[in-house]
Amino acid sequence: MTYSSIKCEMIEQGYSPGSCLVENIDGSKGRACDITLRKNKSNIERVIKSYHLSRPEDYLSIYQSGCNHTCLKCHSHDFSKVVSGNWMSTNQIAKATIEYSKHITVYEPREAATSWHAHRLCRHCGSCVLYGEPSEGCPMKLKPEQVVLSPQGFGPARNIAAFTGGDIMCKPEFYLEVTKKIKKELDDFWILLETNGYGLTPQNLEAYASGGIDAFWLDIKAYSEDTYKKLCGTSNTHILESVERIIDHGFTLEILTLYIPFFVETDEHEKIAQLIASIDSSIPTTLLAFFPCYKLSEPIYRAPRKEEIAESYKIMKDQGLSNVRIGNLGTFIKDSTDMKYLEDNLGSDFY
Repeated sequence: MTYSSIKCEMIEQGYSPGSCLVENIDGSKGRACDITLRKNKSNIERVIKSYHLSRPEDYLSIYQSGCNHTCLKCHSHDFSKVVSGNWMSTNQIAKATIEYSKHITVYEPREAATSWHAHRLCRHCGSCVLYGEPSEGCPMKLKPEQVVLSPQGFGPARNIAAFTGGDIMCKPEFYLEVTKKIKKELDDFWILLETNGYGLTPQNLEAYASGGIDAFWLDIKAYSEDTYKKLCGTSNTHILESVERIIDHGFTLEILTLYIPFFVETDEHEKIAQLIASIDSSIPTTLLAFFPCYKLSEPIYRAPRKEEIAESYKIMKDQGLSNVRIGNLGTFIKDSTDMKYLEDNLGSDFY
């Protein structure tokens, strides 16, 4: 039995529907909430592509199929916009999370329940494990026994589970039910929702706040509505408004924005930074370098140049943001001279 009602819940709350059509295994198309979410007796089930300890986030990532956006640069379109994976009940997801918790090596406070905070602990090189000594630039925060191997490499295992990949957070009940089951068994364990923010209406945020969700990783894909619609197929008005609401509800928040040449460049980052600073200039913020993929592929589209992303970083800092870092360095740093350029222009704490 499908989970959703006949009407879109976003419409019922007074909002426009998202770009929600996804492809089913038989080639037909339907709303993501209709074909990747269902009720089976008293349990809610979701199509899950995979779950594992992810890098560089250093937490349990649960990759979901089905999404309310159609992003031109989506790097997970093969499962977020095409039904792919297995049905997992909230009981099964809670059980998998509890099993993961047996292998935690670092316990974070709730205010550090983000991907952003992972970088301060580890550079993910594995040198301390492989060679018995730290690498140059190691933060020196972990013991070698706290660094473990996962499918994406070396790093710690932190006390966080994140729902990522596809996004139908306009349907809170699934996330609230699985959170309740996890937290019934685990103390000092945090639930993070990685989201495009489309489902974070005032009503839904109230539900998430009362239901035990701890943190959001909000991907602000663009500031200008026209640019956002071109990239994602939806409006972003209430997404931008959600930043203040998330903070007001006491959630831990990290914000992500991409540098996408020809779409989201320094002028957009300046406005995003101004928005963040007007609410709380200390919100952890990641400026992520885009890499060509999906419908924004090479040779037409490219990663940002070091000079471009450095300019955006400076502009964001100039707006007052105190916790900004650059991610995906490997997309534009080709040799040591590129790294030296950034260090000379930005200092040593930009990543």
